[in-house]
Amino acid sequence: MNGLGNEILVVDLRGNSKVFKPQEVAAIASRPETHFDQMMVLYNPKTPGTTAYMRIYNADGSEVSACGNGTRCVGLSVAQSTGHSEMMLESGAGLLTVKVGSADRITVDMGEPKFGWQDIPLNEEFRDARAIELQVGPIDNPVLHSPSVVNVGNPHCVFWVDDVNAHDLGRIGPFLEQHPRFPEGANISLAQIVSRDRIVLRTWERGAGLTKACGSAACAAAVCAVRKKFVERKVTVVLPGGELEIEWTPAGRILMTGPAEFEHEGVLADGGAAT
Repeated sequence: MNGLGNEILVVDLRGNSKVFKPQEVAAIASRPETHFDQMMVLYNPKTPGTTAYMRIYNADGSEVSACGNGTRCVGLSVAQSTGHSEMMLESGAGLLTVKVGSADRITVDMGEPKFGWQDIPLNEEFRDARAIELQVGPIDNPVLHSPSVVNVGNPHCVFWVDDVNAHDLGRIGPFLEQHPRFPEGANISLAQIVSRDRIVLRTWERGAGLTKACGSAACAAAVCAVRKKFVERKVTVVLPGGELEIEWTPAGRILMTGPAEFEHEGVLADGGAAT
């Protein structure tokens, strides 16, 4: 499947206890027929009332707690197989409510953002996550500086720029992803404020690289922009693959709305080969 071009492999292992090893995941991602940015593996529910428990992997085999585009894909898949338009999924980030209006309009409640330096996490205390000490380039004339940081199920670092295409994110992304400031790594985004309700975004995704769309990064940019008083609480985030609608509700929940689509399906045989 894909969400705005973000390649998602959904593997349904409900009724099965197999756990993928990192090298198995990376091998599956390396094959043209099963290449993915994220792999969403569904297991039997852990919490009563939920549809499935999800384990989420990046293409390099690392495991993460959240993937907004992937959750929309899972929601559409489950809705079409069960006929239920609303469901509760669970991941390492907690319980996620999904509502499927159509393939073009799937809403995921991504939960509440965390701004504490230990929650993101950072390697030292910063009392204000709206701007931390981190820069790229000369000390007296940095190219990028003072990013906002947040955890929306995974750690995000957002730099505010005048033009997202004026910087080589493919070059600086790997360095910043593994910067000592982020002991667990981080997703690195460049955000351009177009208006009070529109943000343009490019993201280097932790463990996956440059991506056409990152749903959690869109959520991160939106809530950080609200805290900076750049935008209203409901915005459109424009990604290379398309647009997402993000709303940070007065109750503190992040609602992400966007599309998902099927590409093809098959079977992963033992060892991960596709048939």
